[in-house]
Amino acid sequence: MNLDHLRYFVALSRTENYTQTAKTLHITQPSLTKAMHSLEKELDLTLFQREGRRVTLTSEGRLFANSVSTSLISLDKSIAEAKSLNEEKTIIHLASLRTLSIKWLPDMAQRFLKSTENPTVDFQFNTDTGLSPDILNGLRSRKYDVAFCSRLDNYPDLNFFPVAEQTMVCITPIDHALANHSSVNLSETLNYPQVTFSESSGLYSIMNKLFNEVGGHPIVAYSVEEDQAIAGLVANGFGIAIVPNMSIMQTMPVKIIPISFPNKQRILYMATLKRTENQPAIASFVNFVKSQSKQLSINNI
Repeated sequence: MNLDHLRYFVALSRTENYTQTAKTLHITQPSLTKAMHSLEKELDLTLFQREGRRVTLTSEGRLFANSVSTSLISLDKSIAEAKSLNEEKTIIHLASLRTLSIKWLPDMAQRFLKSTENPTVDFQFNTDTGLSPDILNGLRSRKYDVAFCSRLDNYPDLNFFPVAEQTMVCITPIDHALANHSSVNLSETLNYPQVTFSESSGLYSIMNKLFNEVGGHPIVAYSVEEDQAIAGLVANGFGIAIVPNMSIMQTMPVKIIPISFPNKQRILYMATLKRTENQPAIASFVNFVKSQSKQLSINNI
């Protein structure tokens, strides 16, 4: 059975006018007439009673029109779904520090998907990396399309755009001597063993600059790569630490103390490769993050 003939029949059943229907379907009236004759012959049914250029559905024609109309709607939906499976999705590979991957990045990605008119975009979140150098090297090797981490020196081939900030704070065990302070000068922490960031961490250089401002260096008890691991050690009494203010610390047995001097924020960046032709979907996501980040100043990520 000719599918076009069925579509012509449904259209004619709604107007009951050959001239109007032919014009709507962008075919000639003789072609429409021939199609209806062919359909009636194939079905061995009289679908219309003809009165000049106007026609009226027979009772058989009305029943058939209702069934065909419903079937065509279902068929068109199935065709659209089948075609969508064949459309190649653009996968944007993202990498980020864990402090951003818990809430900030998934929220940003979801808002982008809701804002885009391209339904074939999807994300691949890479959570097996935790350090800025690893993330940036993965971006360089094109393992990732977009990265979110600290800005490091010696990466002239990358663009960095600030997207979020965290205030640096001092954290101590609940029963520590500094725990009753409402704020501390960084110099006040120099007499106590500290859990610090290792040289492989993106925060290592930031911490050096902070302590240089007060003319001293911490007593290093342990060196750890990640801020969340540092918070865990402090919570269990292995020392105090200077870390970004993370929301996860609200659930840990540590005292969070603002630093009165020097007042420092950790800036987190979106990194992309220079001199590379991004796919339109990737470029669109990068521009979306930039537009959103200009409106944001984020603490307690």
